[in-house]
Amino acid sequence: MFVIKLSGAKILLKCLKDEGVDTIFGYPGGAVIDIYDELDRTDIRHILARHEQGAVHAADGYARASGGVGVCLVTSGPGATNTVTGIASAYLDSIPIVVFTGQVPTPLIGNDAFQEVDIVGITRPCTKHNYLVTHVEDMARIIKEAFHIARSGRPGPVLVDLPKDVMSMITDYKPVKELKLRSYQPTYKPNIKQLQKVVQMIRSSEKPLIMIGGGVVLSKSATELTGFAKSIQAPVTSTLMGLGAFPASHPLWLGMIGMHGTYRANMSSGSCDLLLAIGVRFDDRVTGKIDEFAPHAKIVHVDIDPTSIRKNVPVAVPVVGDCKVTLELLNALLKKEDLGDINKRHKPWLDRIREWKDTMPLAYKQKDIIKPQYVIEKLYELTKGNAIITTEVGQNQMWAAQYYHFDRPNSFITSGGLGCMGFGLPAAIGAQIAQPDKIVVDIAGDGSIQMNIQEMATAVQYNLPINIVILNNRYLGMVRQWQELFYDKHYSCTGMEYAPDFMKIADAYGASGLRATRPEEVESVLKEGLSSSKTTIMEFLVEQEEKVYPMVAAGDALTKMLLV
Repeated sequence: MFVIKLSGAKILLKCLKDEGVDTIFGYPGGAVIDIYDELDRTDIRHILARHEQGAVHAADGYARASGGVGVCLVTSGPGATNTVTGIASAYLDSIPIVVFTGQVPTPLIGNDAFQEVDIVGITRPCTKHNYLVTHVEDMARIIKEAFHIARSGRPGPVLVDLPKDVMSMITDYKPVKELKLRSYQPTYKPNIKQLQKVVQMIRSSEKPLIMIGGGVVLSKSATELTGFAKSIQAPVTSTLMGLGAFPASHPLWLGMIGMHGTYRANMSSGSCDLLLAIGVRFDDRVTGKIDEFAPHAKIVHVDIDPTSIRKNVPVAVPVVGDCKVTLELLNALLKKEDLGDINKRHKPWLDRIREWKDTMPLAYKQKDIIKPQYVIEKLYELTKGNAIITTEVGQNQMWAAQYYHFDRPNSFITSGGLGCMGFGLPAAIGAQIAQPDKIVVDIAGDGSIQMNIQEMATAVQYNLPINIVILNNRYLGMVRQWQELFYDKHYSCTGMEYAPDFMKIADAYGASGLRATRPEEVESVLKEGLSSSKTTIMEFLVEQEEKVYPMVAAGDALTKMLLV
């Protein structure tokens, strides 16, 4: 057999090609200079971020928009530590990315060498797995394992630390055809006996509720979920991460559940007799007070990660398995069942939910000052929902979740678990590169956009027509809302009166800048921005003290909502 000799850097890039990688987000430095020297000789596209955190968020956005694995490459020391926030965000949201970090040469590890940090130790709590490559002979196997672990089971970030000397070492290159990971065998197919129990519970239920999360999006099971909901005539609510997995235009849709969930979704959780939770982890922002969450319901929990089941909420029937496989099997079982006149049996329940929707809809009053909800509604109308929306974190994120109606999976990209300000702009860059023909909009606040605003340079350099909608209320809005409601309006350190002139920032970066100060200007600014082929900032001066409603105070039951 013919064997070729390659350096560690060449093996890395060859393995990336074998994994189907066409784009890397990164920032060069001394420890990875050998890799960058070889990278320039390949057809893998490199996107130069302006900060390593931005590179990881861009890889995250790319993974979500493409449904594949995002890849990031940075140098050692501060380059590596700058990735931690992005890795932690991907970890909590179960996003498959592989982060390659440079490291000092192996003889210097542990000697406090220049730009040395123990990034493997630092990221161990927030990665699905990580590696330090100490032998070039292990390179091909480790990369194969890294991508397999990142994308399989419950997805997540994997970090591979690459010492500089290993990248220049030469060895015989042998492609890895098969993986043998005896200690890692995710369960995709659920126990059929558990599914039979679920079917029996559905048969006897009068007030079922389906609650979905990011697991439905990640497993690409939106079609199976929609069929399941239709067949059992059960209303559907979603966590923040599950938005888009069930069409918001469908009559069975309730909207988002949780701290800023809709009235009908939260009230349904308090009244249902069967809760079918699929691909969720029962985050505290979703459940509210655990003791009063779904108090009358038998709970079925479907998740590929067995450690997520019963971790936060006791369940009657645990189902360990992939959401897509599980829903396919459930749908097959239901076809064989006589569910009786399920439409008639569930009609009183659906009528009650419809009454909640009619009497307590999401609402605001648009006056002579721009309301942020109005901007989101107009954005939805103009894009007809056919856009990828990324968000920063805070009020802008919640208004986007409430007022932009998502009909397709992978169209809402946000930092859910970590709630990471500065996520939206670099994530939009990754999404736009993954889906160049799609409209991509980052919905931002004037505070969070400044966290990674340097990535404007990246967007402009690569001619990305990203739209940045800034809802400028001159506050750190969500913290200010809490201070108003729970701290007697003691607005400590939340005023943003000295925000920059975003129009000048747009001009400085070579982007377009548009501003609306009155409600009648909103539509024209959005139309002009969305039709531009350039990176565009659209700034809207909105009501300063507008709040996100409904709201459930921390520690309260979901049914105890602040409505006005």
